Amino acid sequence: MMNKAHPVAFDTVLVANRGEIAVRVIKTLRAMGIRSVAVYSDADADARHVHEADVAVRLGPAPARESYLDIHKVVDAAVQSGAQAVHPGYGFLSENPAFAAALEAAGIVFMGPPSQAIEVMGDKIAAKNAVAAYGVPVVPGIARPGLTDAELIAAATDIGYPVLVKPSAGGGGKGMRRVDDPALLPDALVSARREAASAFGDDTLFLERFVSRPRHIEVQVVADGFGHVLHLGERECSLQRRHQKVIEEAPSPLLDAKTRAKIGAAACNTARSVDYVGAGTVEFIVSADKPDEFFFMEMNTRLQVEHPVTEMVTGVDLVECQVRIAAGQKLSVNQDDIRLTGHAVEARVYAEDPGRDFLPTGGTVLALAEPEGTGVRVDSGLRAGTVVGTDYDPMLSKVIAYAPDRAGALAKLDAALADTQILGVRTNTDFLRFLLADGDVRAGALDTGLLDRRAVDFAPAPVTDAQFIAAAAALWLRQWPTSAGDPWNIPSGWRIGAHAPTGFRLTGGDRTSHVYFTGTPAQAEVRLEDGEKHTAAARLDGEWLTLTVDGLRTRHRVATQPGQVWVADFSGVAVLREVAEADVRGGGEHEGDAEILSPMPGSVIATPAATGDVVAAGTPIVVVEAMKMEHTLTAPVAGRVEVLVQPGAQVKLEQPLARIIAEPTTDAN
Repeated sequence: MMNKAHPVAFDTVLVANRGEIAVRVIKTLRAMGIRSVAVYSDADADARHVHEADVAVRLGPAPARESYLDIHKVVDAAVQSGAQAVHPGYGFLSENPAFAAALEAAGIVFMGPPSQAIEVMGDKIAAKNAVAAYGVPVVPGIARPGLTDAELIAAATDIGYPVLVKPSAGGGGKGMRRVDDPALLPDALVSARREAASAFGDDTLFLERFVSRPRHIEVQVVADGFGHVLHLGERECSLQRRHQKVIEEAPSPLLDAKTRAKIGAAACNTARSVDYVGAGTVEFIVSADKPDEFFFMEMNTRLQVEHPVTEMVTGVDLVECQVRIAAGQKLSVNQDDIRLTGHAVEARVYAEDPGRDFLPTGGTVLALAEPEGTGVRVDSGLRAGTVVGTDYDPMLSKVIAYAPDRAGALAKLDAALADTQILGVRTNTDFLRFLLADGDVRAGALDTGLLDRRAVDFAPAPVTDAQFIAAAAALWLRQWPTSAGDPWNIPSGWRIGAHAPTGFRLTGGDRTSHVYFTGTPAQAEVRLEDGEKHTAAARLDGEWLTLTVDGLRTRHRVATQPGQVWVADFSGVAVLREVAEADVRGGGEHEGDAEILSPMPGSVIATPAATGDVVAAGTPIVVVEAMKMEHTLTAPVAGRVEVLVQPGAQVKLEQPLARIIAEPTTDAN
């Protein structure tokens, strides 16, 4: 793509981002011999990107508006560190024209397009009009500033139903409404304006015809400062959840060579319409029913999360292209020189719980294993000890697989996800594998609604017997180092007479079981609940547990924290919680009692019930908020309440918030 032998004018570059993209940019800077500067908030003081950079500068407190989104602080960090250029990554300030202007005023190069291009493409109405003037096909509709509800309603009949109401500012699906019935359009416009104003500070709307069975296909473009524009093929991004991409691939299984050339040319013309410079992505909507018909949707004036799949099928380092273009170098190849070879698929690993409607999760990464091997790439911001909170986007890493063909890439990605083990934080890896196994996904019969339709069928994998035994063995073995000496304290079960087992009551998934050990780690008996006894031996070496049951030897990665054990093996990652035994003397936990746990890390904003209240099942007890989402937790059984937290308290995932001491009640209030 560019002359790598040509020296770059920068010796120091600041990366104005965090997480996996900051780590990925730093990797290329290091390979180019460029000194890297990281920035961080207090929440990220020990983050991986901070450790991997040559220099790190503190920006401020955890909230993004006081750190990563503070233009003055980021520009000052660049000046103080001696950076000649800033790479913005994606998100945060990457598409902020005021940031680009502030860097220019400070004499620092912004590794992105001119601010005018950012402004035009950041306004969907202006962008649509600009590209249409260059002959780029746009979805039929009405788009101009200041459209009233009456004008939109009048235009909808000519556009044809169903129509899509879209805000001019912002993205992520906020303010977007599909309307099939003309009678519902007025109310849809009111709610869309309200949501757009709240999210973006701008309630400007426009209308487009809704494309049936839409597929989301985007094209990677690069442009130098000399008018040379190239495209590097397309990416299929149709597997989305609530308008957020989850799995992406290159090339698209839908397009033939002729359509690929046409959509690539349209993407290049889109870049030319705003005198674009740098790497960018042009997004199109394509009907699955008419794959040769495509329409411009928007242009992202930055690097995309899914850029690795393009890099793997073209062999081009897009970050290096950004650096060299920003340094004033020319593209050294022509469009005919670009070749797409093989197939690549990427899956985004999120800190979320698919079994609980994808609620955000969090915690400390206690142990970590990420896949390796030929054709496997991981872009990750994780390291053991990373604290995953709710201050930022929940994406933790990306797992990418490459193979000569699509079937091989899908199989390799599934195997790589099976080898992805993040202990301490619940993730969506099981859901990703569920999605990859779907028949339509494997056949390439995709559309943007497919994932949401399939999500309702997902069920978390049950915790296996082996995982229950492994969790109990980890707890049992951790008792031995401090128990040597007094035979009454060694947890072997030794007694005068028959040996007494050491028991653990564990809950995982929707199941609670007892696990009993008798003997020594080298020679023991194990029994699960009231089942048969089995011979066993167990050895714990750091995070690795070697367990032999009836001659079958298995290895499990384990990590413990107060009250919990994480177990990873070929079945996946399971978290088991140790729960108290029933108190036969009364006054303590007994059969029917319930504990209310926080479904996500966040803050307590209300406690509708008080300690001592007698409530009916379903009564609100505690309200938790995280990432602007409220979750009301109710009593699962009738009984007397014991509230364990107060409003304002910061709570962790699965932290006990309240207990319900079961006692029958007829009080429904």
